[in-house]
Amino acid sequence: MAAKKTKNTKPDSVELIEALNALEREKQISKDIILEAVENSLLAACKNQFGKNENIRVAIDRETGEVKVFADYEVVEDDLVEDDILQIGITEASLKYDHAEVGGTVSREVTPKNFGRIAAQKAKQVVVQKIREEERKVLYIQYLEKEREVITGIVQRYSGRNVCINLGKVDAMLMESEQVQGEHFKPTEHIKLYVVEVKDTTKGPRITVSRTHPEFVKRLFEAEVTEIQDGVVEIRSIAREAGSRTKIAVSTEDPNVDAVGACVGINGVRVGAIVEELRGEKIDVVGWSDSPEILIENALSPAKVTSVLVDEEEKTARVVVPENQLSLAIGKEGQNARLAAKLTGFKVDIKCE
Repeated sequence: MAAKKTKNTKPDSVELIEALNALEREKQISKDIILEAVENSLLAACKNQFGKNENIRVAIDRETGEVKVFADYEVVEDDLVEDDILQIGITEASLKYDHAEVGGTVSREVTPKNFGRIAAQKAKQVVVQKIREEERKVLYIQYLEKEREVITGIVQRYSGRNVCINLGKVDAMLMESEQVQGEHFKPTEHIKLYVVEVKDTTKGPRITVSRTHPEFVKRLFEAEVTEIQDGVVEIRSIAREAGSRTKIAVSTEDPNVDAVGACVGINGVRVGAIVEELRGEKIDVVGWSDSPEILIENALSPAKVTSVLVDEEEKTARVVVPENQLSLAIGKEGQNARLAAKLTGFKVDIKCE
């Protein structure tokens, strides 16, 4: 003989509170926030039924989940009643309610029939919406903390010339404009990216990532060089032409530390790791100086400089180099001089002796 199925005799209101308690434990979403949202949702439904009365309010018992609708009335003198939907005379109020007094309010329950079922349906809609909102908010905060940092992503696929990257719980699109020219990625390949910006949208966080941003190189050095992490060595300036060459100026207050040597590493191992991540992009690490002349001379490395004449007001510099160093100082298509100008903030004019 088949066993009889036990019928669920729990009221909808009790099930609602139990579900919200479980939700609060599992997802850390406040029960009060959801109940308040349910009340507001039900209030909108009530106003459609009662007309847009300003004195209607919905109350949900936080323990039992029981839903009640009340109409609040302002108690006024009998001859001052102007709107019997919003006001009640003191004589009538005294007969119907205890402790009624002029200037106070009294409440009458006006809960419609089957309102508990309507409330349960509305609550379900609100709960689903709130869960989505809270999960989206948690994701946004989680990735907002990674803004202006380097993150590792997994290549998913190409969408036209853009690349879809999986960042764990969300996907990001590496736009063509943020890609280094000539770089190609394979599906499932792990690559590092610089998080430029994280925006909150209705569909979840929208994350802008880049491999061309100058800060990308800076963050890679910070991760690779312990002296930068410890604050002993400081990156003072950076100039980059993504995929081709980067110049970075570093300094230290510690006389026992070689800032450039710390960044390059023994046998170039540190800078080599960054060059490998950037797929062969050349990196010049130079020493920073508060003297514009020395800084500009360092920035034009590896070229040897004879003299530097600086006009600090005009932010210009006239640099003289030996004839055999001219092409090296200017660089291919003027790149070395251009990066030196970006690094120092001076317009550099190079002449031979």
